[in-house]
Amino acid sequence: MHKEINKNKLRILLTGANGLVGKNLKNNLLKKKFKVFTPSKKDLNLLNYNKINKYLKNNKINFIIHAASKVGGILDNSVYRIEYLTNNTLINNNIITCAYKNKIKYFLNIGSSCMYPANVSGYLDENMINDGKLEPTNEGHAFSKLYSSKLCTFITEDNKDYFYRTLIPCNLYGDNDNFNLESSHFIPAIIKKISLAKLQNRKEVIVWGDGKPRREIMHVQDLSDGIIFCIKKFEKMPNVLNIGPGNDLKIIDYYKIVSKILNHKTKFVFDLSKPNGMKRKVLNVQKINSLGWYNKISAHKGLKITTLKYFNNIKNNL
Repeated sequence: MHKEINKNKLRILLTGANGLVGKNLKNNLLKKKFKVFTPSKKDLNLLNYNKINKYLKNNKINFIIHAASKVGGILDNSVYRIEYLTNNTLINNNIITCAYKNKIKYFLNIGSSCMYPANVSGYLDENMINDGKLEPTNEGHAFSKLYSSKLCTFITEDNKDYFYRTLIPCNLYGDNDNFNLESSHFIPAIIKKISLAKLQNRKEVIVWGDGKPRREIMHVQDLSDGIIFCIKKFEKMPNVLNIGPGNDLKIIDYYKIVSKILNHKTKFVFDLSKPNGMKRKVLNVQKINSLGWYNKISAHKGLKITTLKYFNNIKNNL
């Protein structure tokens, strides 16, 4: 029988606390009175196994949420694929094996939808992991995530008192996102491109590819709420679990939504020399729904909040 975790006994290490997921999750955990440790890269270098080992012992950590990772969009993944594979795999190996060595029984590994096979026309189901060829534009990152997920599964299957789970979110966006066009994901890139076009009185906005690939998006606050939901039901979680709204739109639709929010009459110019990436990427979220979690922030609502916040920020700083 699975027992519910007593949150008052938890001493949680959150890696990647300065990233998109980490910052929002840190605030949510503190608001809900969890004891959480959020070291910076300077305080805890995840590329150094010995430093991780020392940190876990000194702080008596008994639960880890691993959200640290080098992340980025198609361009960044393509240019720095060696770093995406080597650094992320080393980080994942260090933190997971060190947690296991220190007899930490609870580990939540944040995965990525890039772990799934490319060009699946339907919903991406958890049992499709390792079941096909990966999307070439983010293969390095995907392999590092697949390694971490498999390692967590092996530990759980070989030790009945250990619960090492992987939670796979869809495309994320929201507060503290990366809006650098050289390395950002597609939602912050869309928001930035249309915001700048409006402020500079330009009609034309370049769209990578033909705009037809379909993507599922989730506001990072929904993921943060979902992670806290999972902590409470941790032992009931399957080894690998999708999280997202379970619906998608074409990429060009997201451009149109942001244009409407900013009241900008955009002329979209399609750069067909750029890659489309996967044709469709939408998660089957029946398992997490059956546990009782559903996303709350619609794409329209989340995009409005994020777009207006970003636009007003850069407008005021011009």
